[in-house]
Amino acid sequence: MANYKLILVLFAVLGVAGCSKNTVPDPEPTDTTYGSGSEGGTSEWDSPDGAGGQEIPWDDEMDEGPASVIYFEFDSSEVRPEDTETVTRHALQLADNPSASVRLEGHADERGSREYNIGLGERRAQAVRRLLLIQGASAAQISTVSFGEERPAVEGSSEDAYQQNRRVEIRYTN
Repeated sequence: MANYKLILVLFAVLGVAGCSKNTVPDPEPTDTTYGSGSEGGTSEWDSPDGAGGQEIPWDDEMDEGPASVIYFEFDSSEVRPEDTETVTRHALQLADNPSASVRLEGHADERGSREYNIGLGERRAQAVRRLLLIQGASAAQISTVSFGEERPAVEGSSEDAYQQNRRVEIRYTN
């Protein structure tokens, strides 16, 4: 009989521990933007707090650094072939600048449930992360977050709006 009581207590403790809610605060996006540098081939990268910037050297053929948005097809987390060069350029910049770091923000259009879109945004961010790692960025330089459908780039229910909302934004966070 004592064993049954012990087992019941164990299940009760495990049940309470299993029901604890793990919530992750919703990170606010930074206002980090690329400015056009006065010297050819470089951009000044301003910190979000406005306390100055750090210069990140970009390849000579890029005026303001690589594009910062990767778009996806409907219900897909595969990086499109036309976007792999952009991801590669970001990876090379991260590999050449070990102090730089990025946050990959995954997004989805409004179709699908909230939960599904959070998962889809995460899969999209992870797909970009994998490509960055393969191309030479370090894992410590990359963080991911999914906003699902919660932060659309464009309001509306047209195919054009949906297409612009299926994205991963690459935000430099130093």
